[in-house]
Amino acid sequence: MTMRPLITLALLMTVMLGGCASGDFGRVRREAKSDDMHRWIGAEATGSVGLAASQFQLTDKERLLRDAAYPLIEPPRSRPAWKTVFGEYQPLPSPWRRAVAFDRTAYGRMLIDEPHRSHTSRYTVLMDDVRNDLVQFDPFFAAAERVLELDRKRNEALKIVSELSSAERADAIARMEENVLIVQWVQQCLQRRVASYRWALERLVIHAPDGIAANADMLIGELAARADHPPVLSQPVVGRAVVSKG
Repeated sequence: MTMRPLITLALLMTVMLGGCASGDFGRVRREAKSDDMHRWIGAEATGSVGLAASQFQLTDKERLLRDAAYPLIEPPRSRPAWKTVFGEYQPLPSPWRRAVAFDRTAYGRMLIDEPHRSHTSRYTVLMDDVRNDLVQFDPFFAAAERVLELDRKRNEALKIVSELSSAERADAIARMEENVLIVQWVQQCLQRRVASYRWALERLVIHAPDGIAANADMLIGELAARADHPPVLSQPVVGRAVVSKG
């Protein structure tokens, strides 16, 4: 074998091994994560509504809440393919940032404009994205339920803890507000995803009608129903209720 094929083979192996850092659905594998890689989500949520972030360390369950939130916060297909392979991502602005405008057409325009082998593959991509959201739905809300239940106990404990300092009280309240805002952030993102998927499906039906559209519509309907009736109903931070319809 000559030197050039050897070099080519080595490069291919490097790319393949690099791809191992990503998990199912383009997510970063757990072993490739740092413990607090998603801590910024809480700070962004509170900071965007003018609240201070808690200085408490994250509990295991709070860390899981943030890890489970990110795949639903990140807009679908928002990363270039090479970034998905290597598990790279960027912090995202919360929906409370006034400068951030939600464009429900962006996903559909990307889906239509991207080159595909056939029009059917566009429907397949759409349905895969909806299914991925459905797969992520239960783990996130299971984590949210546990965290919010423990926060209710934390709130009760504030009344009886001895020699509670003002800083400890402020950090405890800030963490509870932070956790609630994360849940509301995901709830709003789910509504936005449903709006984006529906716009995309409507345009696909116009551009390339196909019987598979009925299957896509059913999947979107299932996600919409679950987003409209989440298993965890978080109480809004005073004066900061989320408008969930995008």
